[in-house]
Amino acid sequence: MGLGEDIMDIVGKIVSGDFSGLIIRQKTGVDLELGELLVTREDGGYFIMQIFDISYGSQIPERIRSLAAGLKLEEESNLSFLASEISNFILVSLKPILFVNPTRYHLPKRLPKFFSAIERIKEEDLKFLEKPDRPIYFGKIRSGSRVLDIDVFLRGDDVITHHLLISASTGKGKSNLVKVLTYNLLSESYAGLLIIDPHDEYYGRTKKGLKDHPNAKNKLIYYTTSPTPGSNTLVFDIKTIKPWHLNGIVTLTDAQLECIYLFYYRDKDKWIENIVMSEREEGVSAQTLDVLKRKFNNIFGISYDGGNINFRGNLFSNNNGITTIQNVVDYLQSGKTVIIDTSKLGGEVELLIGSIFSEGIFSRYKDLSSKGLLLDKPCISIIIEEAPRVLGKEVLDKGPNIFGTIAREGRKFRVGLVAITQLPSLIPKEILANMNTKIIMGTEMANERNALIESAPQDISEESRNIACLDIGEALLTSTFSKLAIPLKVPLFENILLSKSSFTKEKTIPRGVDLD
Repeated sequence: MGLGEDIMDIVGKIVSGDFSGLIIRQKTGVDLELGELLVTREDGGYFIMQIFDISYGSQIPERIRSLAAGLKLEEESNLSFLASEISNFILVSLKPILFVNPTRYHLPKRLPKFFSAIERIKEEDLKFLEKPDRPIYFGKIRSGSRVLDIDVFLRGDDVITHHLLISASTGKGKSNLVKVLTYNLLSESYAGLLIIDPHDEYYGRTKKGLKDHPNAKNKLIYYTTSPTPGSNTLVFDIKTIKPWHLNGIVTLTDAQLECIYLFYYRDKDKWIENIVMSEREEGVSAQTLDVLKRKFNNIFGISYDGGNINFRGNLFSNNNGITTIQNVVDYLQSGKTVIIDTSKLGGEVELLIGSIFSEGIFSRYKDLSSKGLLLDKPCISIIIEEAPRVLGKEVLDKGPNIFGTIAREGRKFRVGLVAITQLPSLIPKEILANMNTKIIMGTEMANERNALIESAPQDISEESRNIACLDIGEALLTSTFSKLAIPLKVPLFENILLSKSSFTKEKTIPRGVDLD
């Protein structure tokens, strides 16, 4: 590369700073953006840096600048010499995030040389990011608003078993991101996915969705209360419901819990029916029985008219759905993706359904672990929307539930959560810290950004402005399994379908896919 070409590539020079942030003077005619990736090259390697702040600089005193601005506004004089680009300029704050040499890359432990020339990052500067075994695909590397043709992968079983948090304000692309992640995992065999879908948006009942994946016929299972061709009916035999399925989901007093377990230990599978039919029970107040009957009517739609047990709706039954829980757990254990459509269910019932399946998965894998049979099984990921409903501080303060248990212990048994939320600050710090991979999309509220920054695996303390400015589909990927926080552009799900790419282990995203 010639000297002239070198000069053309330069966007600035280092003029001051320290390890927490370098200051460069931006070259005239160059426009740099928040979040943009830059490099400075040295013998033996190069630093990768990211912009976290931009400000004005000038060699003219502020009072003179104010006077000059006033005179120019009033057109009193030609003061063009005061507007000289030599005297007035842009200062850009950078944070060194990685040092790369021919043999390895690592977090920087020294500063670049003073007055080093700074260039925009090129795709070849990121070729060290290789596709791992058992990959999970996230999108493309983003430098500011410029998208580089570099695919972002991490090792999927690590990410899944150590939990994933997806956080964004409304309209920033959370649902599209989940579709992209799950679509690509349909090409892999190392993971089973349980998607609790409160909006019926992932399968694609009336539009394009996961059903349009080439492997959908063999890998995708869909349960719904309003079946369509190719779907399964979501129905539970009431005898398969256990008392612990209600933990942390249904509000129960100590007296009500004692009554429930009294009936369960005595009547086993018929505990719900017998509570509903009971007129009185020794040691249980009539009021406790009446309240439980009302709760069970609201949740299970079950009632007793003095002669028959009746069910309102078709979600629970006493003659259908005896194998529903077992079948779903079997599908997941075999590496399939199971979508549970809960769009027509009330909030408490929807959470109960998620609890039933999650407890079934966790119990199965805990049992396999005790027998030494777990390591050759696919890992399992449970995708839950509006995660604070089951992982929020107020919810967990009322008592433990299966989702909190998985968040704390699931990695030991290869079961992980994908928690989706707009309000990460509602989730306890302990659980946020256990989410070892976070995909942070546009977040305007400062307290939500702070909760994410404080719990991130990397130091992203300077990223608050960047996070607030993220546009639709733009994200920051921070993970225990990556040495740097990666600025990300998530492709549109519809464009992935158009590309006809199934993201098999032999393929990556085709070159030239439109990501806008």
